[in-house]
Amino acid sequence: MKIGDPQVPAKPPNKVSSAYILWLGCLLQLNGLHRIYNGKIITGLIWLGTFGLFGVGQLIDLFLLPRMVDDYNTKLRTKMGLSPYGVPLVQPAFVTNVIKPSHEQLMVKLVRAAAKRGGKISVTQGVMDTGASFTEVESTLKDMLKTGYVGIDNDPNTGVIIYTFLEM
Repeated sequence: MKIGDPQVPAKPPNKVSSAYILWLGCLLQLNGLHRIYNGKIITGLIWLGTFGLFGVGQLIDLFLLPRMVDDYNTKLRTKMGLSPYGVPLVQPAFVTNVIKPSHEQLMVKLVRAAAKRGGKISVTQGVMDTGASFTEVESTLKDMLKTGYVGIDNDPNTGVIIYTFLEM
């Protein structure tokens, strides 16, 4: 499973307000919690052991905190495969190359489609059953007409050209 899949809960981004609350830990002699929260573990431990670099580092972090949170959230989005704006960097791949059946395979598909319809088929029905284009189906049916396998007629109600397979 990958991060971003519906089954894997994604970690919510850090909040500046939470980081400021952790920064206030300095009042309880817990300096550097805000750095650990934002993924800066080594410097967070240094701040913890040196009382925030003797208060100077802790005071500077008061102004650097929003940028620190933004940097952490950007790294988190990158790990999840998202741009800094939350747009997926990798799009799913789709196959665009469709293998077309040969002329003979298309003829066999048209025969089977006509067999389901009592030996009669229109071009549109052939397209629906074979997945080939209108041009391919029509030219294949006309070739079959020239060889004598198929007869041609019009539907009495709609006037649509119907190809009749004579041996069915």
